[in-house]
Amino acid sequence: MYGGDEVSAIVIDLGSHTCKAGYAGEDAPKAVFPSAVGSVDEMEVDNPDNPEDNSGSAPDLKSKDKRKLYVGSQALGFRRDHMEVISPIKDGTVVDWDIVENIWDHAFRECLLIDPKEHPMLLAEPCSNTQQQREKAAEIMFEKYQVPALFLAKNAVLTSFASGRATSLVVDSGGGLTTVAPVHDGYVLQKAVATSPIGGGILTDCLIKSLEQKGITIKPRYSFKRKEIRPGEFQTVDLDFPDTTESYKLYCQRAIASDIKECVSRAPDTPYDDSSYSNIPTTSYELPDGQTIEVGADRFKIPDIIFNPSLVQTIPGMENFAETTASLRGLPTMVIDSINKCDVDIRRELFSSILLAGGTASMQQLKERLEKDLLEAARVKVLASGNATERRFRYTALFHK
Repeated sequence: MYGGDEVSAIVIDLGSHTCKAGYAGEDAPKAVFPSAVGSVDEMEVDNPDNPEDNSGSAPDLKSKDKRKLYVGSQALGFRRDHMEVISPIKDGTVVDWDIVENIWDHAFRECLLIDPKEHPMLLAEPCSNTQQQREKAAEIMFEKYQVPALFLAKNAVLTSFASGRATSLVVDSGGGLTTVAPVHDGYVLQKAVATSPIGGGILTDCLIKSLEQKGITIKPRYSFKRKEIRPGEFQTVDLDFPDTTESYKLYCQRAIASDIKECVSRAPDTPYDDSSYSNIPTTSYELPDGQTIEVGADRFKIPDIIFNPSLVQTIPGMENFAETTASLRGLPTMVIDSINKCDVDIRRELFSSILLAGGTASMQQLKERLEKDLLEAARVKVLASGNATERRFRYTALFHK
C-alpha cells in the first residue's frame, strides 16, 4: 500500500459496537474501544433551572456545539451527571459524523499517538455503505486530517482476502447487525447481500430481560461499593446518583451482561425448545457486586435466537423488537438465500468457502451448529480462524488488501 516500507498505513474499522485501529502489517489492533460515546449537554447542566436566555427565547439545548463528548473505555467508565451514551451508527450506517470525527481524533491522538498527515489510511466499510457515506468519509479524511492517501474497502472483501480467497461467502455477525455477503473475484455481489438486525446487542438485551424475569437485576458498577468488614468478608453498600441517565445505566448493565454472555453461552447442537433444555446443568457467574447467579437454559436459548429469531417473542420485555421478528430469517436461511441469488456457476465454491467474522460469530459452537444446519440443505464447509483474535477483530483481513 501507499508509503512502502517506510511509512505504515493506518487501519480503522469503525463497527457498530467497537472501533478498532492500528498499523497495517501487525497481527492485532493497537486500540479497541467502544463506538458509543458519552455526551453531556453543557448548557443543560450549567443552567438547568433557567431554560430561557435574556432575550426570552429558548436556546437549542441539543446543539452539537454545546455538548462535550467523552470517547474511549476510560472516559465512559467514569460516571458523570446527565451524561447520555449515544452511538454514531444506526443499522450499520453513520448518522452523526461529529461523533465519528471525535472517535477518529481519539484513535489518532490518544491511542496511536500519530499525526494522520504522515500516514495513508485504510478504512473498512460495511457492504451497505452508500456513495454519500463514502464521499463524506473521504471529505473528512482529506480536508480535516489531510491524509496523503485513502482507500475504502468492504469488510467482506477484507475478510475474504485474509483467508487467501478471492471468492467466498462472508458471514459477519457483529454488535448491531449480521450480514451475509458473497464475494467473487474480490468484489461484493450487492444483489445477494442479506442483513439481519440480530447481532450481539440484541442477544445482550434478551439476556438482561430474561434475568430480570427471574428476579436477577444487574447492578451497574457505579451504583455500589464493596467494603471489607472482616478479613475475606465484604459488604455491598448501595450508592445513589439521581442524575445518572437511563442510557448510561443501560450501557453499564450491557457491559456486564455481555461478559456473562461471552463466558457461559454457547450455540445449542439442536434447535432450542423448553422441554429439551429445562433440566440442563447450570453454570455459575459472579456479578461485580459479589452476587453469584446460576445461568441455565438461557445459556443455549439466547444464542439460538441467531438461528431462530422468533424466540425473541418468548422473552418478556422484548415486545417492541418481537414485532419485527416475524419477517426475520435465521442465519442458515440467510446463507442459503444469499447463495441462491448468485450465479449458478459459483454456488458450489461459495458453499465450500463460508467464512465467519465478527465478535458474535466467535461464540462457542456457532460454527459447528451453522455447518450442521446447512449440511441438511447442501454440501458445505464453514471456515473460522482458530485464533480468537483474528475472528473477533477481522484484523488480519484489514492488512492483506
